Amino acid sequence: MRHLLLNDIAEMNSRYRATFINSLSGFKSLNLVGTVSETGVNNLAPFNSIVHIGANPPCLGMIARPATEEHQTLANIKANKQYTLNAVNESIFEQAHQCSAKYTADQSEFTETGLPLFYSEKLKAPYVASSNIKIGLELIEIIPIHFNQTSLIIGKIIEIILPESIIEEDGFVNIAKAGSITCNGLDSYYKVSPLKRIPYAKP
Repeated sequence: MRHLLLNDIAEMNSRYRATFINSLSGFKSLNLVGTVSETGVNNLAPFNSIVHIGANPPCLGMIARPATEEHQTLANIKANKQYTLNAVNESIFEQAHQCSAKYTADQSEFTETGLPLFYSEKLKAPYVASSNIKIGLELIEIIPIHFNQTSLIIGKIIEIILPESIIEEDGFVNIAKAGSITCNGLDSYYKVSPLKRIPYAKP
């Protein structure tokens, strides 16, 4: 059993430390965030930091990491105030991983990876057609986290596109039925299978 303190972590090789800390907190949901630039270039980027903010109004948050150059996803959301979340499934996870490559602002990850594009009538931002759970959002606010130069992006859900068959009677969305996968760290992907649903806990 290893016992690591802050100094031990600080002394790690930077790449080793990033991999270690990214995988430490466990499995996360995996989505491709779809945006469009002011010049009309469609962008896709994988995010594993999506969090539930509230149900009424329905809101989701995500963390935008700092970058050495302008963060394309963040810049596009600031410019157009809209973006999409596209759950990654087993059939597209390798293409989704490729979207993490540092393409230039005039290159579209849709084109570079071959992922099919879909537009709804509600949003300017693009969806991934082969994603089974698609969520369209409008920007509410961006909260800067000064400690490490990241940002919390909070968006209001204005559109959801998903199969009727994965919605259970009580409103539970069965992402396992949708074929969604999960990830740990930056490069490790896993299938999901349900263990058990447990009723609402009371004292």
